[in-house]
Amino acid sequence: MLHLVGKRLPDVALAATSGGPVELNRLPGLAVLFCYPWTGRPGFADPPYWDEIPGAHGSTPQALAYSKAYGDFRRLGVRLFGVSLQDTEWQCEFIKRMGLTLRLLSDMDRQFSGRLFLPLFETGGADYLQRLTLIVRDGVIEHVRFPVPVPARDAEEVLALLQRR
Repeated sequence: MLHLVGKRLPDVALAATSGGPVELNRLPGLAVLFCYPWTGRPGFADPPYWDEIPGAHGSTPQALAYSKAYGDFRRLGVRLFGVSLQDTEWQCEFIKRMGLTLRLLSDMDRQFSGRLFLPLFETGGADYLQRLTLIVRDGVIEHVRFPVPVPARDAEEVLALLQRR
């Protein structure tokens, strides 16, 4: 994923759980984008073979950890977003159910991930983003965390990295 470092984010407006679209490439300053494959929902089965796919599980603990650390990121002047291929309705339900304090962005049409050639995996005839985290300054990728071996610790590790700068 080192090929992403130094690359400008694509000029794409992503639907946000806060209502309006977000153009990540136009955001000034620092932003952290944690890309995740899928969040489950009560009453819906996980995608086929989900338990067997390395790195598939962990989106909920990762999002909860980022939400808990939201204030710490904001104190550093960092904007924080989660990105997945799920639609905004699904993401809004997840935010409400889990009480998250951050915004999630939908890349359902893959305009963002496709232009960056972010890694995907497939199961059950559907594609999912592989888990990775981007640290972005003024629309340019400065750092990529891939893979993210322990999703629940990603926020803590990214925060420590930013605090050392």
